[in-house]
Amino acid sequence: MKGLSINRRTVTLLMVLLLLLFAFTYVATSSGPLAPVPITVVEVEEQKITPTLFGLGTVEVRYRYRLGPTMTGRLLSLNSDVGDYVEAGAVLGEMDPVDMDDKVAANRAAMQRASASIAAAEAHVKDSAARSEYAASQAKRYKQLALERNVSSEAAEAKSQEYLVAKSGLAAAQATLNAEQQTRVMLQAEHEGLLQQRNNLRLIAPVDGVVVGRYIEPGSTVMAGQVVVEMIDPKSIWINVRFNQLQSDGLTKGLPTTIVLRSRASQPASGRVERIELLADAVTEETLAKVVFDQLPVPFPPIGELAEVTVLLPQLAAAPVLPNAAIKRIKGERGVWRVVDDSLQFTAVEIGVSDLDGRVQITAGLELGDTVVLYSKKELRANSRIDIVEQLVDDAS
Repeated sequence: MKGLSINRRTVTLLMVLLLLLFAFTYVATSSGPLAPVPITVVEVEEQKITPTLFGLGTVEVRYRYRLGPTMTGRLLSLNSDVGDYVEAGAVLGEMDPVDMDDKVAANRAAMQRASASIAAAEAHVKDSAARSEYAASQAKRYKQLALERNVSSEAAEAKSQEYLVAKSGLAAAQATLNAEQQTRVMLQAEHEGLLQQRNNLRLIAPVDGVVVGRYIEPGSTVMAGQVVVEMIDPKSIWINVRFNQLQSDGLTKGLPTTIVLRSRASQPASGRVERIELLADAVTEETLAKVVFDQLPVPFPPIGELAEVTVLLPQLAAAPVLPNAAIKRIKGERGVWRVVDDSLQFTAVEIGVSDLDGRVQITAGLELGDTVVLYSKKELRANSRIDIVEQLVDDAS
């Protein structure tokens, strides 16, 4: 009886151990570390994609105007401040003219005097011309009378001499008139020069624009050529962008872009490539380009602000394509987990360009129709057991 009791206890213990082992195995293979990893898969398809090119740039302005005097003087007044919008021809400030107005007035008086002298010289020329004409007729008449022996030859010679004197007087009067006219031209040129110098004392806006700098205050002495006010033409605002040369193939003028200013990350703006610079940056190995807004943001972005620019390159021919999420990097090698007969194989791939939708071209390593892992619940290994599902479900849900 005692032996039978021991055997029953042994059998019962073995049955309990078998149940525990079964339960442990079930748990380990269904939800434990030995459970299959849920994955979603995608097939390699042939599609056309529109590649993109990403670059960083800064807001710049094409036309910048630095206004200052052409000669040293004292700044008399300044009528504009930073941020003011001014129209072309507006007087932004003025230098102290000192004695410039007096010089202009003196020159104007000299011009009036020269005009009076010209009038007197013209009258003298008319008088001399009349005298010369009369003397010429008398000399001719007396010459004829001398031939007819009605007057003496001495009288005819005297009239000829009077004609020569009158003719010389006419020439002298004409020379005086010419001199007075040249003096008037000289004074006119001096007057225009003084007026130009006087106008240069005014800081005049060359175009419609915005004042971005005010560097000198009224009362200060300003050297010739020193910048007093700086303004820009806001219509010429553009983005100076740098693109990686390895990815800039196909970058041409006129391509559409998306511009994201650093201060307005939630407000992307559309634009286009305005110019590709012929001079690249050999140090950073970047291609430089200018990108303009289709419509300028309001208010205008600060000059020097950083911006992210994405360029839509021309659409490429159909090629094998995968979502970028399927590409993995294991031990420094880029590839994908390919599903072959319910098992995993890590396959190295070569990729090409990508687009904004997260698709990337596969140039080598895969064939059309190959099934690869898109997402997995856990990190995969070559010996991982997998369970293909339609969608991954969060355990917390």
